[in-house]
Amino acid sequence: MSSTYLTPLLSLPGVEGAVLSGPDGLSVESHGNYTDLMAAELTALRHMFERTTRRGGLGGITRMAITAETLEIIVVASGPYLAAIALTRGVDTRHAQQTLARIALELSLPDTTAGQQESQHRGRPV
Repeated sequence: MSSTYLTPLLSLPGVEGAVLSGPDGLSVESHGNYTDLMAAELTALRHMFERTTRRGGLGGITRMAITAETLEIIVVASGPYLAAIALTRGVDTRHAQQTLARIALELSLPDTTAGQQESQHRGRPV
């Protein structure tokens, strides 16, 4: 699958895998290792945590971080989407966190090209 949103993540040091998943836990865009696992399991974790945080009046989940023996996994949520990166443990994660925040912002912005295409078609005879 070609990368568009994830492209800025792919050149970071220690990247093992990156994924953008939808609310169903399926990968929308992916690169590298662990992507199907991250898409499905991180979506399930988000739903579980959000049940708890919403009941407590804390709102939705916007960011998660998981440290395993060999990987650091950082996740940001934007609307129904999750963007996640798996990094080799011990790598500085600050740049990955900043890049994921920019991706989340991009995902939350309205798609202005759809409206432009629609207005271009209105004046044309069909």
